[in-house]
Amino acid sequence: MPNKPTAAQPLRLEFDDNYLLQELCGRHDAHLVLVEEKLGVQLVMRGNQLAIFGAAETAQKAKAVLEDLYSLLKSGVPVAAPQVEAALRQASGLLPERVKPADFNGAERTINTPRVKVIGRTNQQQRYILALRQHELTFGVGPAGTGKTFIAAAMAVEALLAKRVHKIVLTRPVVEAGENLGFLPGTLEEKIDPYLRPLFDALDEMLGVEKLRQLIEQDVIELAPLAYMRGRTLKNAFIVLDEAQNTTAVQLKMFLTRMGEGSRMVITGDLSQVDLKRGVKSGLKDALEVLEQMPGIGICRLTESDVVRHQMVARIVEAYDHRDRQMNLKLDESLS
Repeated sequence: MPNKPTAAQPLRLEFDDNYLLQELCGRHDAHLVLVEEKLGVQLVMRGNQLAIFGAAETAQKAKAVLEDLYSLLKSGVPVAAPQVEAALRQASGLLPERVKPADFNGAERTINTPRVKVIGRTNQQQRYILALRQHELTFGVGPAGTGKTFIAAAMAVEALLAKRVHKIVLTRPVVEAGENLGFLPGTLEEKIDPYLRPLFDALDEMLGVEKLRQLIEQDVIELAPLAYMRGRTLKNAFIVLDEAQNTTAVQLKMFLTRMGEGSRMVITGDLSQVDLKRGVKSGLKDALEVLEQMPGIGICRLTESDVVRHQMVARIVEAYDHRDRQMNLKLDESLS
């Protein structure tokens, strides 16, 4: 075991795979720079070793981050800035529970797609993945950047390629849940493209643009506005409704009743970003109230602690949540 570092004696780590060490460092050592900036340490690479200069406590945090990321690489999971950010938050105690790579490298906790291997970087993301595997109907609720849509899309791709389903259907409410497309210029595809683009981008990352376009042309993958789900029964399909907070109660009930035999359904949304007109209750909120206690349904609530997109996103979400809590507190005080 390395000794704790002092000013004259850095903490040293040795790695057994030089290629993975290069991946750990990142392009132009970007990952090392990120660790240095966030933890206030200095990292120096010599051959297959990394020396960590800094106070003992922060050097140990840097060691934990680097070892976690290297373990991810050894398990076949690519490491980019979001993984580095998540590891830094874990080592700094910003997540409620410590998650190590060994905790989530099992087959049930890993989603395999042709181009990326998707894992949960927090305990709650792990619970979300397990819920998707165990339940025919799953709700993933949480703020931006928590991976709720990306993980659902990855699970859909895995299920399709494993022939557990015959079709993927991805849908969103459009134009603030009003479904009023007629006044927009262009063809139907051009009208709905901005609303479905985030889903398209996620699938592109997993499948590649050529394979994705081929599957869309074959109608194996369907991206459609929520209004086009009415009157259908979807069998042997993996169905994802994104941005469900912008559905009305009637719309979401309609969607839930589209499930046919052999299908799985995932509903994702962020109740802090409802764009419905004032006084219209969110269909997602309504469905959670009605179905909360129903057996066989998975409900996973993610928080700002599960944001893995970028640390700044986590800070933005927390700042808004803090503001909202203060406003609610003042409102309660004024009413008392």
